[in-house]
Amino acid sequence: MNNARILHCENLTMRYAQGGLDVEVLKGVNFNINKGECVAIMGASGSGKSTLLHLLGGLEKPTGGKVILDGTDLNDVSGKQLASLRNRSLGFIYQFHHLLGEFTVLENVAMPLLIGGQSVEDARQHATRLLQRVGLGHRVEHKPGEISGGERQRAAVARALINKPGVVLADEPTGNLDSKTAEDVFQLMLELNQELNVSFLIVTHDHELAGKMGRVLHMEDGVIV
Repeated sequence: MNNARILHCENLTMRYAQGGLDVEVLKGVNFNINKGECVAIMGASGSGKSTLLHLLGGLEKPTGGKVILDGTDLNDVSGKQLASLRNRSLGFIYQFHHLLGEFTVLENVAMPLLIGGQSVEDARQHATRLLQRVGLGHRVEHKPGEISGGERQRAAVARALINKPGVVLADEPTGNLDSKTAEDVFQLMLELNQELNVSFLIVTHDHELAGKMGRVLHMEDGVIV
């Protein structure tokens, strides 16, 4: 495994104003993820896990501290540069697949490539190959509403990986699936981690799944303990 650091956060803090109160959700979080590493984050609801993922993914700006993705400090880039960096270097998987219902599975998976400027033909070919790899070669022309929950989540995994990102951030990616389907999707992510050397950072409540990751971090009250 290449030990080059792909994602790093330093003294990350996040505060929100709620009902006239100043609520500190993250209280100085520090950690690294290396290239090709699989890391799980566990913790009770409200411990700051999802907020941390949002900051790592550049979806929100921290109150303090910094996030460095693939050598770039997210605080130092414009909105347009950040969008380009996120499209190129990050993949996202959520508990609910967030596929667009009016598009086919193939079109959904190809979309990040099209946004990045690839030709329609190249994007379709690449998406088709990846969908075959995740076991959805027979579903490319189906709409998300025509396939099962497990298949939709496999399509979401393919979409997250289509740009060959350095790291995939996954927020409860199997939380909406039955245990057998969850195990299958999780196994797929571990296989793709090995094949593509892409890092995975996964927020999960599932102790059994977390135990299969290379490293498990525990969040409590806005800090990693």
